[in-house]
Amino acid sequence: MIVITPNYYKNFKCIAGECPDSCCQGWEVDADEASLEYYKTLPDTLEIKQRINSVLDKDEFDNTIFRLAPKKRCPFLNDENLCDMHIAIGGEHTPVTCRNFPRFIYDFGGTREIGISFSCPVAAELIYNSNTSLEFDNEINSDLPVLNDIDAELFIKIKKARTKAFQIIQNAEKPLDKRLCELLSFSKKLQSELDDYAEGGSDISFKEVLENPELINPEYRDKVDNFREKPIENTLANENIAAYFIYKYFLLAIYDKDVLSKAKMAAIGVLINTYLGEGEWTMHLWSKETEHSQYNMDRYKKLLKDADCLKTDNLCLLINCKN
Repeated sequence: MIVITPNYYKNFKCIAGECPDSCCQGWEVDADEASLEYYKTLPDTLEIKQRINSVLDKDEFDNTIFRLAPKKRCPFLNDENLCDMHIAIGGEHTPVTCRNFPRFIYDFGGTREIGISFSCPVAAELIYNSNTSLEFDNEINSDLPVLNDIDAELFIKIKKARTKAFQIIQNAEKPLDKRLCELLSFSKKLQSELDDYAEGGSDISFKEVLENPELINPEYRDKVDNFREKPIENTLANENIAAYFIYKYFLLAIYDKDVLSKAKMAAIGVLINTYLGEGEWTMHLWSKETEHSQYNMDRYKKLLKDADCLKTDNLCLLINCKN
């Protein structure tokens, strides 16, 4: 299998108890089926098994989760901000969410793409402060290709389109606002070739789009309260924010034929950094609040199509660029 990773991925290392915003606090943790089956094999006298059984619960989506402790802390997060489950039975037996975070992993037949999310402060710093445009490292391992029902023709078409999207965003001869609008225009044309895409119908402001109903970190609300429109800066950090969203989401259009929403996410990501205060911490807070809250993310995906302010032409006006 071919494994593709961003150029900054190899530099990622979890700092565990030193993390300024622990991934073990603020959101619920799903207990996946494989991990649950393993926990059943543990001796009943083992303290960690008793603790696991005492906090298993269901969320509103009927997912099995670990019920949070006060201050929204994971029930296994100790006073040193280290994981008691990891200590007791090994990191390989923690839930798959914990083992993978902040990585996202997508398998496309014989290709596996791996990245890291802005939701982790360490990852956010690596992505935001990279001194080069996004590039990729490739390696081949002995893993067998993953069988799936991907439409090969569609996959090739969208993969080529993503390459073009990267070229548009990384064309430093143009200011970034022009690049973002070119990306939207390119994606809108591609969308017309793939599937119908009805835009608009919900009269909601851009600031309201960012006001997530589920609050994880109060600092994010402070960021939104200080929302201020201003021109996009032509920085490498903003370019790499757009590239992050293209890498993470664009190719997923093979499943829903919705490339335009993925392109919008790239443009909106730059606007978030611009309007809420430039910096990796802004991107970290937004990502943790949105990308890792099922409720907030479902709402956001719907607004990408429904919000009048996020119609392609209106989004270009926000970017300060006219088609």
